[in-house]
Amino acid sequence: MKSLLLFLVIFCPLCFAAAEDGSQIQPDNLFPRVKLVTSMGEIVIELDRYKSPITANNFLRYVDKKSYDNTIFHRIVPDFVVQGGGYDKDFNEQPKFGDIFNESGNGSKNAIYTVAMARQNEPHSANRQFFFNLKDNDSLDPGKHWGYAVFAVVSSGMDVIDKMAEVETHYDAELGWNDVPVKPVMLISARLLPQEF
Repeated sequence: MKSLLLFLVIFCPLCFAAAEDGSQIQPDNLFPRVKLVTSMGEIVIELDRYKSPITANNFLRYVDKKSYDNTIFHRIVPDFVVQGGGYDKDFNEQPKFGDIFNESGNGSKNAIYTVAMARQNEPHSANRQFFFNLKDNDSLDPGKHWGYAVFAVVSSGMDVIDKMAEVETHYDAELGWNDVPVKPVMLISARLLPQEF
């Protein structure tokens, strides 16, 4: 029993952290800021806990555990999205917390330079992957169907995102994916910035 507990402590930090929903991180800050250091420059995003508390807190859990470090932006579609946060440079899927409730009905639009959660077809299947909107993507907002939950806005580094949108991509036959950057675009680190107020 002791050896099992030791194994879990060493090799499964996300298992223990799963009980924490992220609300304990800068708990009095409705708009925490996170700096993303990428291989193409730095981006700062401002999260919105007022409109998207579940989604913003979920993102902060991964940031707090440094779980976004050394991941890639694996999908880049010009004039649409830059998506990442789920895989390392060798396309190994990274550990994730459980799926979260879809907050796409919060009134926030998938406008240019906003950040939203990626998901599968099932509406409540988002967990760790996110994307930057490269234009006003009205088709991703809720309507007859569930949309994609916006939880942050880019406050600096728009030029970095614009550069990402211009990288060469291809169809990766091994993965069966379109829009994969030929040269990896890395998310080197994601860090919570000090609270301003």
